[in-house]
Amino acid sequence: MDIRPIRTDADLTEALKEIDRLWGAAVGTPEGDKLDVLATLAEAYERAHHPVPEGDPVEILHFAIGEMGRSQAELAELLGSRPHASEILNRKRPLSLEQIRRIAEAWRLPIAALAKP
Repeated sequence: MDIRPIRTDADLTEALKEIDRLWGAAVGTPEGDKLDVLATLAEAYERAHHPVPEGDPVEILHFAIGEMGRSQAELAELLGSRPHASEILNRKRPLSLEQIRRIAEAWRLPIAALAKP
């Protein structure tokens, strides 16, 4: 296993690529153990260097778009249409549970933060 500390955003990018490759590995296998360790390291680095603000889901989406390099077009693709993305960002439509799951998985955001009322 070649695991080392994550000290830079470049290190994080490499770790995330490896996490994506290992995703779904069975628990207790060497691949599953490596996934667990890398995910823990990546989470710690992100928490320290790229914290997601506490707040309501719309604020978190705006943060992701403004600070995490995401775009409204990416959000629209996840939600199925540009009008849906605009309505959610303008607080005219709430997020559904399925939308929360899609966004959280694709953008690596905490589901609990997006599911707040």
